[in-house]
Amino acid sequence: MGNENISDQRSEVDRLLEQAHWTAAAMCLADLWRKEPASALASFVVSRLEKLRGNIPLVPFRVAILRSFTVEPIVPLLRAHGFSLGLDISAHIGDFNAYTQEILDPESSLYRFSPNAVILAVQTQDIAPDLWQDYAHLSNESAQQAAQRATDALRQYVREFRKRSSASLIVHDLEQPAGPVFGVLDSQRPANQSELIRSINREMVSIARELPGVYIFDYDALVARHGRLRWRDERKWLTTRLPIAADQLVHLAREWLRFLVPLAGRTAKALVVDLDNTLWGGVIGEDGITGLKLGAEYPGAAYQALQRAMLDLTYKGILLAICSKNNPDEAMEVLEKHPGMLLRPKHFAASRIGWNDKAQGLREIAAELNIGTDSLAFLDDNPFEREQIRGVLPEAIVIDLPDDPLQYAAVVRDHPAFERLRISAEDEQRTTLYLEQRERLKAEQKFQSKEDFYYFLEQEAEIAMVTPTTLARISQLTQKTNQFNVTTRRYAEQQITEVAARPGWRVLSIRLRDRFGDHGLVGVSITHDEDEVCEIDTFLLSCRVIGRTVETALLSYVAAAAAARGCKRLLGWFLPTKKNAPAREFYRQHGFELVRQNGDGTLWSLDLTKHGIASPDWVRVVTVNGGAIDGNRI
Repeated sequence: MGNENISDQRSEVDRLLEQAHWTAAAMCLADLWRKEPASALASFVVSRLEKLRGNIPLVPFRVAILRSFTVEPIVPLLRAHGFSLGLDISAHIGDFNAYTQEILDPESSLYRFSPNAVILAVQTQDIAPDLWQDYAHLSNESAQQAAQRATDALRQYVREFRKRSSASLIVHDLEQPAGPVFGVLDSQRPANQSELIRSINREMVSIARELPGVYIFDYDALVARHGRLRWRDERKWLTTRLPIAADQLVHLAREWLRFLVPLAGRTAKALVVDLDNTLWGGVIGEDGITGLKLGAEYPGAAYQALQRAMLDLTYKGILLAICSKNNPDEAMEVLEKHPGMLLRPKHFAASRIGWNDKAQGLREIAAELNIGTDSLAFLDDNPFEREQIRGVLPEAIVIDLPDDPLQYAAVVRDHPAFERLRISAEDEQRTTLYLEQRERLKAEQKFQSKEDFYYFLEQEAEIAMVTPTTLARISQLTQKTNQFNVTTRRYAEQQITEVAARPGWRVLSIRLRDRFGDHGLVGVSITHDEDEVCEIDTFLLSCRVIGRTVETALLSYVAAAAAARGCKRLLGWFLPTKKNAPAREFYRQHGFELVRQNGDGTLWSLDLTKHGIASPDWVRVVTVNGGAIDGNRI
């Protein structure tokens, strides 16, 4: 992009800001950043972000960076790129090389900042200096001891941090030197330099698995991917303690965001894809099925690679859908019969193929999948279509595709909206769950009453206390469930663990099965008892099973269990959001009385000495004991 064009677009951003056209200014600013994502532009983006704050919807997120090298030039890049992904990032930078003190001191500025996430970025040469610069002088035993010291130090930092904070922790692993001290001889030695550093990294992964909310960032792989010799700038390291070359800083910022975006909940639940010149090369209406570019050889291999990347997304719980302007019969013939297709109709949870407006198609897909349009990612080779979606549905995630189809797959694989830090059993089966849901909807149309249909479903609900196995899914539901969620309180895994361990607190999950299949874990209840009162902190249900009376079965159990513990009242707040209208009348419909109303929401009460809540006859409820995190039983 030329300097003149950049200048013109900067002026346009400022003009729009002066006229208070906030959405248009944000779109123009994000477009400018996508075209020129570099340090020279980052400060401009960040300064204009300050003017946009409060006028456009952004997800606020607080990040603390503990480091053993200079990171200040990376922060504007992080904030600018975060803005383009819908985040408003506030950053706290720890003192240079003071990460040990900041972690160990409970009164440090780190903990006063109350971050959502913390990045621990420590170089190999700082935490394992013997292995980095003095390895040639070490005996095998001394080298192994040096590796153990580094491992022990990292383990201590992680454990001490987890004691003091519920924030997510992202830990850099250790990079290899550009070349080992002993050259090709290194791999022949029993305690070689490269293997010792790899052993520390393996131990770091084990440490992270021990504790919730701790994630390892493969910094060494990032350096290798961009080239060790290009990545490091020795002159900058010696003069400013910044070891990373200027043109590589944006890559580190982007990689950090691959963790921060899912932690902030700004991820896509579904990828909606165009067909012609996106999923295959060519236009079906002009080239016919035999003229399409799609196969194992170039140029068709580029489109197969994209399909393979999309298929991989389904194993992370991301749904696929189609929104394309085509003759439906011709498009379906390609999907069903073309020998080069890796994706078939069974892989798509929804489709809109026709000549209607694509923005309307995306709205209909979101409604069919029962998710928000802000959970859709849109993939289309046509810049006009992309800009139209950005203008009409600014909350959707629009992915820019390069001119070269060979890069399509990499763009999809690298996009932060598709990152997941944990994968549950429900994620792996999500497409199957939606296909089963289609069968339920077809079956429902055959019944004249809902009650008859409910009996036909043979629903079985399994209620259990949170366990290490269900922890990730429970946290995921609190992070992502928006529609049937009475308080919309978000909990990370480590926070769920802490809550479950508190006296008087209970974290319950509900799993649902029926004749068509297993819905998986679909609901969460978090309560706490005090002075003969049980208060509902969280009550939510996945959109997949809204309207099946499962919420009544879970609430019935919560009320009965509270009464059995000696509680006389059941309290619950409804805190309204833009998305949780389906839960607005939940308490009233189940016999609760309104006892308080303020600017935040409404408080509801049920007298457990006079009233119970009947569980639906058509839902068989099973309770599962044992394995609870806090040692309690249902």
